[in-house]
Amino acid sequence: MNIFHTWPTRLRAAGMVALTALVSCTSVSQAVPDYDIIGKQFSLVLQNAHFSRERFSPEMYERFLENYVQSLDAQHLFLTQEDVAQLRAKYASSFGDYLLANQTTRLAEELYAFYSERALPRITQAEGLLRRHAKAMPAFDSERTVPRSRRKTPRAANAAELDQVWKDQVEDMLLTEIIRRENVAKLAAAKGKPDPNAKEMSVTDKMLARLKRMRNDIQEADREDMVSHLLNAVAHVYDPHSDYMGAREEQRFKDMIKASIVGIGARLQASDDGSTTVEGIVKGGPAAKNGQLKLGDHIVAVSQHGNDQWTDIMFLSIDKVIDLIRGQKGKPVQLRVHDADGGEERIITIVRDEIPMSEELASGRIVEMRQPATNKQPARTYRLGILTLPSFYIDLDAGEVHCAADVKKILRRMKQEDVQGIVLDLRFNGGGSLDEVRKMVGFFTGAGPVVQVKDSRGHVERLTVSGRPIFDGQLVVLINKLSASASEIFAGAMADYGRAVIVGDESSFGKGTVQVPRSLADYMPYFYAREGCGMIKVTTQKFYRVGGASTQLRGVSSDIVLPTLTAGFRIGEGEHDYAMPYDEIPRAGGYVKSNRISTILPKLMALSKARTDADMDMKYMREDIARSNERQEKNSVSLNKETRQEESATLLARKKAIDAERKVRYEQMARQDEKNLTIYRLNLSDVKADTLPLASKEDKSEFMDEAKDPEDELAETPEYPSNLDPVLRESLFIVRDMIDIP
Repeated sequence: MNIFHTWPTRLRAAGMVALTALVSCTSVSQAVPDYDIIGKQFSLVLQNAHFSRERFSPEMYERFLENYVQSLDAQHLFLTQEDVAQLRAKYASSFGDYLLANQTTRLAEELYAFYSERALPRITQAEGLLRRHAKAMPAFDSERTVPRSRRKTPRAANAAELDQVWKDQVEDMLLTEIIRRENVAKLAAAKGKPDPNAKEMSVTDKMLARLKRMRNDIQEADREDMVSHLLNAVAHVYDPHSDYMGAREEQRFKDMIKASIVGIGARLQASDDGSTTVEGIVKGGPAAKNGQLKLGDHIVAVSQHGNDQWTDIMFLSIDKVIDLIRGQKGKPVQLRVHDADGGEERIITIVRDEIPMSEELASGRIVEMRQPATNKQPARTYRLGILTLPSFYIDLDAGEVHCAADVKKILRRMKQEDVQGIVLDLRFNGGGSLDEVRKMVGFFTGAGPVVQVKDSRGHVERLTVSGRPIFDGQLVVLINKLSASASEIFAGAMADYGRAVIVGDESSFGKGTVQVPRSLADYMPYFYAREGCGMIKVTTQKFYRVGGASTQLRGVSSDIVLPTLTAGFRIGEGEHDYAMPYDEIPRAGGYVKSNRISTILPKLMALSKARTDADMDMKYMREDIARSNERQEKNSVSLNKETRQEESATLLARKKAIDAERKVRYEQMARQDEKNLTIYRLNLSDVKADTLPLASKEDKSEFMDEAKDPEDELAETPEYPSNLDPVLRESLFIVRDMIDIP
């Protein structure tokens, strides 16, 4: 049984990859699952295995329906209060009975049909408005506003109110794009470069294309999609991290957690013209070796089995495109493509292969930091390490990929290189395997308890690790609001042992629950097909720090709080509906907390504050955080063009001033870095090298060649020196302070 901790799959997808995806090509069964039986078995497993052990009830049924409606129409653009009342009258008292009575498919299709019948006419309405505006644009001179987010805005009471909502939405779509194009044109003119807008379709055509993709997303939903929507609405009422994964989503999850996929090695993005654009090509991957697929190419059709039986993918969702390209390692797939300039159509055949996701694996750098002599102290050289871990990955199938083993290799090489202190960067690390994080804690603490796990019966198990530590030098653990689950176990253990200084956002994500993946095939009756049943990921336990505190809702607090990119985000466990509560249990026996960190922390905080108060980038970030918080509180966007232009001009002027200041300062910093820093690369491919290679900015593109965005090329924002972002640089200074303080 594999126990793991991750963000919900939907959150990771939304927060990290948006519309892009590396094409995963592991074969998915073509068998047609019996979703009626799957729905019943899912319901039984959920009730019996979930931590709460809560049984289905009429009160739960009402929540299931409300959550289903919200999951499909999160921005309240398609369903009115009257629509929801109609659904409530028909389904609220019997929602779960459908699942238990082997009628999951019927319920899923009826509910989705109701949603589609409301959504598709709204898209048609918006298309009609856009076509009228193509002939005569709105004046954009009203004082009306629209919400930035409609998630917490009350639904329109009826169809007439929703008519006005859509009129406002269409005007906002148009005005946003018009302002964007004006800004791009100004930047291009100022730099004497061609206007990228010249190659774009008209504003209204672009919006129409987006609506067409929205329409297709709704219309192309198949039975697996409909059932997944339904069962996830049920699971998420139990807690935000219990999930149903259909066969396709199950495979994506396994690819994500093991940081390796079988594919063609291309990152794809949905284009406004309806095609799928090649945004990146993995170096050394199948597409790169083939050599025919180019950055910027537009894929318009796919032959899944390489047999000239084509599927048109125009306006198809990225997930559906990926599913079409899937197949087995060593098998060909054909792509029909046009180049970026609309040249002749080409047919490309690529043989799929396994691709290690190098950018998702543990990696390191060694920073040799030279401190010039002062009146108070002689010159000194520090050797500091940066260990970046995007996730606690593991191969759930073959068991050949383990992040703990990779981290051990990097740590041992750091010890060999006489590294005195390490910044362990867990920013954006959404979690992973509990066993991998358990092992990793021991690399820094040695033998002792790591985490406590409580089941639904109240039984507490203390998970321990044995052996001696690998690294006993100074340690900073760097977190942000998107450091979740297994990351919080690690950071919490380091804090409870007094082993590390926690640096970053005020606190981490706040996910303190344990999920177990269970194949629903194992629960199917004997004579029913087991292929394509998918998986239930169910919360069975809560975890607690060795000190007894839960990370649930509250996360792990930073000892030294820095202004970060994520500080202004409203994200975390507390933002989820149906999040489980915070609680505490007695501390675990068998561990000894060092008091060194608490002793030196006031000095570390004072030194860090002096630096960050004087740091212009930290100042800019604090201003950005305040502005972001203000925007979210206001939650309002003007539909007046003059107002929007003034707001845009203010932001552009601020950006221009900041870029000019940074350009001068970064040049000075780069010269100082050249004197005082030498940075060596320590990726997994380097751990056995006789001499470590020097790091370079090209290391960021070591994994993939990426297409250039013409608009990005107009930006004048200089790159921060030495590939050390401000928060990471300050974390290195904190490690240096820890070395200096006796």
